[in-house]
Amino acid sequence: GGLAFIMGWTGGYCLVALFLAPYMRKFGQFTIPDFLGARYEGNLPRFIGIIGAILCSFTYVVAQIYGVGLITTRLTGFAFEIGIFVGLGGILVCSFLGGMRAVTWTQVAQYIILIVAYMVPVVWLSIKQTNVPIPQAIYGYQLQKVTERELQLKADPKEQEVVNIFKERAAAADAKLKDVPGAMAADQAAAQKRVDDLKAANGPVADIQAAEKALAALPKTAADATKAYTAAKAANTARAAPLAGMPPHAQQFAGDPNGDAKARDTFDTSRRNFLALIFCLMVGTAALPHILMRYYTTPSVKEARDSVTWSLFFIFLLYFTAPALAVLVKYEVFNVLVGTPFDQLPAWINNWAKVDPALLSVADVNKDGIFQLGEMRISGDIIVLATPEIGGLPYVVSGMVAAGGLAAALSTADGLLLTIANALSHDLYYKMIDPNAPTARRVSISKALLVVVALAAAGVAAQKPADILFLVSAAFSFAAATFFPVLVLGIFWKRANKWGATLGMIAGLGTTFYYMATTQPWMRSVFGVTSPVADNIWWGISPISAGLFGVPVGLAVIIIVSLLTPAPGKETQELVEHVRYPDLKLGST
Repeated sequence: GGLAFIMGWTGGYCLVALFLAPYMRKFGQFTIPDFLGARYEGNLPRFIGIIGAILCSFTYVVAQIYGVGLITTRLTGFAFEIGIFVGLGGILVCSFLGGMRAVTWTQVAQYIILIVAYMVPVVWLSIKQTNVPIPQAIYGYQLQKVTERELQLKADPKEQEVVNIFKERAAAADAKLKDVPGAMAADQAAAQKRVDDLKAANGPVADIQAAEKALAALPKTAADATKAYTAAKAANTARAAPLAGMPPHAQQFAGDPNGDAKARDTFDTSRRNFLALIFCLMVGTAALPHILMRYYTTPSVKEARDSVTWSLFFIFLLYFTAPALAVLVKYEVFNVLVGTPFDQLPAWINNWAKVDPALLSVADVNKDGIFQLGEMRISGDIIVLATPEIGGLPYVVSGMVAAGGLAAALSTADGLLLTIANALSHDLYYKMIDPNAPTARRVSISKALLVVVALAAAGVAAQKPADILFLVSAAFSFAAATFFPVLVLGIFWKRANKWGATLGMIAGLGTTFYYMATTQPWMRSVFGVTSPVADNIWWGISPISAGLFGVPVGLAVIIIVSLLTPAPGKETQELVEHVRYPDLKLGST
């Protein structure tokens, strides 16, 4: 799964270099809505572009602020909600005092911090495990050891015991779903008995309070109970699998192409989702407004293309190390952590569990006092941040990684907030509402909107709507479906017109948003979607890759509507020629 992110993000910059960056720089304006307004002859395409830019950038910045909150909370001990707003101050300092060029230069410094912080623990782990300081070259040997350890863990009777317990819990939840009222009554009676027994035995106050809290937390309605039992069944079913539900590391996809029907279907679905995610990330990278805006700041078309090349090089330095990091960390968990007595587990486990049990939790499921792999649940959101602690590295390395994580989040959040503020102050206010607004007023409005948007994003991040990878990928799907077809056709097809672009962006974004709203748990709860998720899933594609459907829909609508409506005017067609051919002057024949 992680390889999809590497291939998608790096491949996206190839699309930027080939299809968009040089031509957008030749256009010579400030924002994507600027291009849409000029190329498609009016404010309607510009307005839809503003909505799309805000939606994808806001989704992305929520993920960045969520990450900043995690780091701040872990370092300071603040509550997560407070940590978010503390970290938000750093984001605003970096983005409030300058424009896009200033943000670009601060990101250069932040990248240096990021790459050093990322490489140090990986190299350290490589030396610790293999005595070789080049993790990219040696991790293949460690992968062999990880594969051998996976086979041992699958055959371990204690691990199988944990798996069977989760299967029993899943079966119990399924039985409750068959008689919800009866299950509610039984749960109520059992919880009440627990409270009464503790009080009668003069049990510890903490135990009594915990039992009373559990009693109060029981579902009050059949609908709530059904939801709780369904969630319990899904959670326990997911954990009732070998290796805590993880596929073997050396296996390309989950499932087994040579197994039974269910295993083959799982394999095919996993492969489809892998390819779909690569597509969405690649096309989304090429269409993200805050990335394309970077190339407006280059002095020339040639330097725009060179800038993409350098971007790809520095991104490759980072992503080339990610597979090694995954293998080395998994080796540490399998060979150092698994088998440790619970009373000797390292302190970092408890520290991260205090930040949020959903990020990391351990429990002695089979009551043997020994930690098994199946007894831990860890979120991918904290793997990089926790790497030094997992590997037993000095605390200074943990601080360095935290600084690198902050640099990564800050560098991205700066550009995203600036993109949103520009969309509102420049594209909406200046271009559509008050074209005569003085520069000082526009700057003031931009700064005020920057603060408002940042606070709104922090408020959403505090709700923990989804994990970081989903939020990031959702932003790429939104960008891909909204902008990629309309930008590419706008550059390479002179027949694309205002109505095709407008309806195409609406159709692409609408399709993507609809698919996410009906399949992603948090969005389903927000919009009150009650139909089974299985009824809304198309070809087994996860909501993280919803752009797979939005991009072709948007592309088809632009082409069909443009062919059914009048062609753009002569000036617009000359603009296309001007953008595509750097030496051609407007008005030439």
